[in-house]
Amino acid sequence: MNVEPALARISPSLGRDEVQKDVAAYYDAKTEGILRRYGPGPRVHYHSGLVDDMPPPGLTAQALRVRIHDSQELLLREMSYAVSESWAGKRVLDVGCGLGGGSLYWATEHRAHVTAITIAPAHVPLVQRFATQAGVADRVRVLLCDAMEVPGSDYFDRVVAVESSCYLPRPAWFQQLHRLLRPGGTVVLMDCFLGRPELAGPFDRYWRTRIGTTDEYLRAASQAGLELELYQDLAYRTVNFWTLTMDLMAREQEERVPQGPALSARPVSQREHLRLQQAMLDGGLQYALMVLRRRR
Repeated sequence: MNVEPALARISPSLGRDEVQKDVAAYYDAKTEGILRRYGPGPRVHYHSGLVDDMPPPGLTAQALRVRIHDSQELLLREMSYAVSESWAGKRVLDVGCGLGGGSLYWATEHRAHVTAITIAPAHVPLVQRFATQAGVADRVRVLLCDAMEVPGSDYFDRVVAVESSCYLPRPAWFQQLHRLLRPGGTVVLMDCFLGRPELAGPFDRYWRTRIGTTDEYLRAASQAGLELELYQDLAYRTVNFWTLTMDLMAREQEERVPQGPALSARPVSQREHLRLQQAMLDGGLQYALMVLRRRR
């Protein structure tokens, strides 16, 4: 898939700076809802999870939130297992850190030194607060910056990107990854990939992304000097994550949890969740883990 048409799907009139502002505003606006649904912290995640066994029906909203959080942490564990080297003491860049759940995970569970970057201004003080609550403020540094413009000249041992590469122009992004990594360093990437072209427009419009195919990613990575070490399609393990999130939305409605303006948006959200789930089942979308290494 060509990157420029993907950019146009977000908004034909927007350049890169405007797109980044649009994405930042999108996530800033969702912050309160994310905290309400997935908080209170300190490890708050806003990404897919892996669900291997469905719970019995009838769980409360709080029990569903616990299941969802556990599934998101399982996804992070799978990412950590995908790299043979230890994470302890490593310099890790967390791209598109959201509310910092992943950054705190790497710092707490693996004692990594994490630089967490976000383009959403509202997220910076929250990540800092959560890092303090988790006792890892000395190992988590938060930066408000574009992934294409990370300041400084330091190399990272590892770059982690959970559902964030789909927002970035692939050839330039993989060149940037090569620059950010030390020789022999690794990229651990988890994202959605396009299986059928007709799904690109609806997906990008709803999620504010620029989704691409695995072939597009791998070509860009190879041209940038990054070698593929591992590829795993985990779509079949994410399908029931969307079942859990839809169950949670239904339970919140039943329990009359105040959601403000988001309440009227629920039918749209549920429809998009169903569309995503069906695409994961029929191959229209892949959800995959990639590990890439910078050539020495």
